Amino acid sequence: MSSDLKQSEQQAEQEEQGLKHELYVGQDEEFAEHLTSIRRHLHRNPELSGEERETTEAIRGWLVKEGVRIADEYSLRTGLIAEIGQGDGPVVALRADIDALPIQEETKLEYASQVPGRMHACGHDAHTAILIGAARLLKQRESRLPGKVRLIFQPSEEKATGARQVIQSGALSEVQAVFGLHNKPDLQVGTVGIREGALLAAADGFVVKVEGVGTHAAVPEAGIDPIVVASHIVTALQAIVSRNVGAQESAVISVTKINSGTAWNVIPEEAILDGTVRTFDEKVRARIRERFNQVVAGVAAAYGTRATVRWIQGPPAVVNDASLAAAAEQVASEIGLNSVRPLPSPAGEDFSFYQKEVPGLFLFLGTSGPHEWHHPGFDVDERALPLGAHLLAVLAEQALQKLQSDGE
Repeated sequence: MSSDLKQSEQQAEQEEQGLKHELYVGQDEEFAEHLTSIRRHLHRNPELSGEERETTEAIRGWLVKEGVRIADEYSLRTGLIAEIGQGDGPVVALRADIDALPIQEETKLEYASQVPGRMHACGHDAHTAILIGAARLLKQRESRLPGKVRLIFQPSEEKATGARQVIQSGALSEVQAVFGLHNKPDLQVGTVGIREGALLAAADGFVVKVEGVGTHAAVPEAGIDPIVVASHIVTALQAIVSRNVGAQESAVISVTKINSGTAWNVIPEEAILDGTVRTFDEKVRARIRERFNQVVAGVAAAYGTRATVRWIQGPPAVVNDASLAAAAEQVASEIGLNSVRPLPSPAGEDFSFYQKEVPGLFLFLGTSGPHEWHHPGFDVDERALPLGAHLLAVLAEQALQKLQSDGE
């Protein structure tokens, strides 16, 4: 091959690559304003888990305007599935959660929640706007997609039930890779957090019921004080992590609620403890559950009574596929985002249920927020919206290209 021909081919390849990035990154101001208006509409009108009916209809309307097919064959009570692409090529999925929280907003923004006691305090309104933006970008290049991109607008993430509803609908059928992201207030706009392996924790809950024997508070020896027993259980539980979880491992046990008693001069008949356990490894998760039951039963027995444990199993840990993480780092660099490797977060996310079915990658998108998730003053820097849309669109297209190439 002559040097002139080789140089010409290289130039053509560079121009094609540059055009590709321009189509995604070189969007005008209208694109950012469109995503901002979507996010603010959703922020003004938050709906709780399982109640996202108006949110769903709004999403449907925005997608229809973009010419995106709504995949109603995957039936959900709230939320919806859409699809871009055609043919028999590979299928990848992009996911956004759409539900809000039972929190009274205190931001005093002009687009603050108009529903008392409800707020998008976790940024799911931003996630939804980002995915609608990715849908527009992908729709513009639909004829060039070597497969299909399935868009999952998932309900009920805050109750950790939505992902399982999506899976039961069949919407993960044929999907070979799934991508999602979450805003990260402590990362600056223009930064994306990418990490292989565990990123978010398994989030389990517990309810411990201590059985006592009621009596007058002046004669405690005539009964069994469940408050004393419960107090010792709380203290004993704290030793599980320090003495049963290795120094290179990580876990959290938090008792967050204690209910007992009705009067100042009566020793009650029972005490109830509620709380949560967060772990990143399935073996550690199982070990803590076993020791938890032993500790509760042992402490109760030492005081001559019994206690029962009701375990509320939540979503498993979000564990990212290493090859998808590596590819995402390259994509982030190509579109001008700063990539960092974040520490794992003990927060939970039901995106992990998808990762039990297919390889998946969950990312943190920097939003320069003033407060952490679930704070009544939570907000996101809306400059991050088009960046997130570009990132998801490029991730989906490049994943399709790689899957097609691997299948040839």
